[in-house]
Amino acid sequence: MTDTTLSQTPRGSRLHIAIFGRRNAGKSSLINALTNQNIAIVSDVPGTTTDPVYKSMEILPIGPVVLIDTAGIDDIGELGSLRIEKSFAVLAKTDLLLLVIDPAAGVDTYEESVIEKAKESNVQVIAVLNKIDLYPETSMERFAPLMNIPVVPVSALTRQGIDDLKMAMIKSAPKDWVAPTILGDLISPGDTVVLVVPIDLAAPKGRLILPQVQTIRDILDNDAIAVVTKERELKAALSNLKSKPRLVVTDSQAFLKVAADTPKDVPMTSFSILFARYKGNLVTLAEGAKAVENLVPGDKVLIAEACTHHRVEDDIGTVKIPRWLRQTVGGALDFKWVSGLELPSDIKDYKLVIHCGACMINRKEMLHRLMVARNAGVPIVNYGVLIASVLGIFKRALAPFPEIAGILEDMDE
Repeated sequence: MTDTTLSQTPRGSRLHIAIFGRRNAGKSSLINALTNQNIAIVSDVPGTTTDPVYKSMEILPIGPVVLIDTAGIDDIGELGSLRIEKSFAVLAKTDLLLLVIDPAAGVDTYEESVIEKAKESNVQVIAVLNKIDLYPETSMERFAPLMNIPVVPVSALTRQGIDDLKMAMIKSAPKDWVAPTILGDLISPGDTVVLVVPIDLAAPKGRLILPQVQTIRDILDNDAIAVVTKERELKAALSNLKSKPRLVVTDSQAFLKVAADTPKDVPMTSFSILFARYKGNLVTLAEGAKAVENLVPGDKVLIAEACTHHRVEDDIGTVKIPRWLRQTVGGALDFKWVSGLELPSDIKDYKLVIHCGACMINRKEMLHRLMVARNAGVPIVNYGVLIASVLGIFKRALAPFPEIAGILEDMDE
């Protein structure tokens, strides 16, 4: 991902994660391990990090974050005291705190002061027991002061435990942590967005479904204009506009007709893809779509929905998607369907997980599900991204999103 892409999400809209710990506990090494990049200076010299350093980064599958690298909480001297004071000042803007601990040093008043100050600021703390590659037999009895907070053993050097830490970060993130906007960063004030809303057997009588309502509100909140039409009236709606719309958003099931009726120079996507980005991580789900190319008849595929609903005759999850996949693969697949709040405990035997649009769960829960799939080594995709892929319009449907540029470029090679 390029710096230009990262700058698309304002710093104030990112999850702020502060990294605390003594000098040489491995704070900078942990940042490098979390981001899978060498972005923080690592040195054996204590005190390499002085004032807090803010780094806007992407952590998959969590998404855009600000990592705050702080000075050592055991810094010495008058200058060291000032550095510690500046470090604690960042708690006012911190959503989640990672307390990095060197097993050789143990836990003392330094760590206890961080936990206490974080508690006063209502900031959740995760203790990161670093360097377990050097101390594999570390006894947890030495860390009694940490018993009331999550403790995750890791090795920033070997990356052991890093995925477990990401899972803990998702679980511990503030409950009201959400992506900043559904499509506000894709449009400008005064732009027109055309929304294509089919009215069929699956549509609730007398109302729109939640993702459609939320998208309309997001357009209005960003001082743009929403035009709503059914797929049969799309051509007429477009011809009535004095200028081309900035974006056309459709229900995924009307993709082919909308793609045919929308001029090629007008960006187009779906509600489900917008929500793949809003509720989860679009890069992870777009990568998951590549797994369709490797499916062969007989493979096990899990279709997961976060809620239960009345199924219609031509249901998207139980009828249409299985039919499209069988046509793509050229044979029968072994499908399993689950609905509700949890994925099955063991999904390692599946070749692909296909998730719904997640309109009834929050972002934290969706990211948790992405992490479960990642830990199991199973690709995961959502309905909208998958449908775009099997219908042959993946590149067009994903083109409006700058974070997907790298994936689309790889497809061109």
